[in-house]
Amino acid sequence: MRLFSFFTVLSLASLSFPATAEQTVFSHQDTMNANDMPSLADLLTIESSVSIFYSYARELALSELFNKQVGLKEELGRANANGGLTLLVPTNKAVMALARKPHQSAQSQDNEDIAISEEELFKQSRDNVQRWVEAHIIPTSPLTYPAPTTTYDTLLQGKSVTLASGTAPDAQSDEDWKSVTINEGIRIISMKQASNGVLYIIDGTIDVD
Repeated sequence: MRLFSFFTVLSLASLSFPATAEQTVFSHQDTMNANDMPSLADLLTIESSVSIFYSYARELALSELFNKQVGLKEELGRANANGGLTLLVPTNKAVMALARKPHQSAQSQDNEDIAISEEELFKQSRDNVQRWVEAHIIPTSPLTYPAPTTTYDTLLQGKSVTLASGTAPDAQSDEDWKSVTINEGIRIISMKQASNGVLYIIDGTIDVD
């Protein structure tokens, strides 16, 4: 099973990256024609610095949304789904710095001596990954920030992220994302516009606990 194998490799990898602070941002309207732009899936494919996130995400059915151009409201069953998606994508370094990897759970670490079947471990790992990836997806794009802080719901039920802007709402520009932090610490490293949303590369991860 490819997903299980990937999780196993990550679990056994030697991790030496230090934990870093994180920040996240919002997006802006782009004047380019959507047909001239890559999709979110295209951007994730060519961006090697976030390959771990995409390796997790593409094992899930929801990754099909990264190629879709319209119909998010119907696809997600969310009345508030607007436009495309906003992806908050952690760097490989940020993921590797996690003490508990996305496919792991607190219970599995506390009960390492309890034997469970490979099938149960696979299901548990997939559920953990599903929650983690969903917490990094906002079903709205572009994002706006009419106030110093704005909260957005993610695809993970009951999980939201708070964006704090260092720029006055009445003085916005295409690069205002550079002054935004997420959840009081996560920093946005870069922003990439896609035909079906916006991809923000961040230097931390969204906590799902």
